[in-house]
Amino acid sequence: MFIGEYQHTVDDKGRLIVPSKFREDLGSDFIMTKGLDNCLFVYPKGEWMVLEGKLRALPLTNRDARAFVRFFFAGASECTLDKQGRVLIPGNLREHARLLKDAVIIGVSTRIEIWSKEEWDSYNDDDSLSYDKIAEKMAELGI
Repeated sequence: MFIGEYQHTVDDKGRLIVPSKFREDLGSDFIMTKGLDNCLFVYPKGEWMVLEGKLRALPLTNRDARAFVRFFFAGASECTLDKQGRVLIPGNLREHARLLKDAVIIGVSTRIEIWSKEEWDSYNDDDSLSYDKIAEKMAELGI
């Protein structure tokens, strides 16, 4: 399980250190893709296979389902950690997440999210993001 928040920098070659606490569960080979809210989603291969199965089961006749599957798979890249625990983030994914220098890496249960520090700060400062209102909605879902 991935939990916690870490800050690192993207180097000039587009590499980012993956926090050591995440490396064992992530494995040396994993999938990185465009995430929602202008971040990147990173999945261990086992979790990616679970998600892939769910996405594959979506009806091909549903336009929104097709669009979401395209978004997720077209942006996906198989990545590998180097010996220093760094990952090279492909240029299209750096562009999607607006990753220039400072990055925030967070654990979100079964996946990791990579945010630019500016996007993460903006997301957390969003006045419409009321955790009390979100908690009420989660209660409606039984959580």
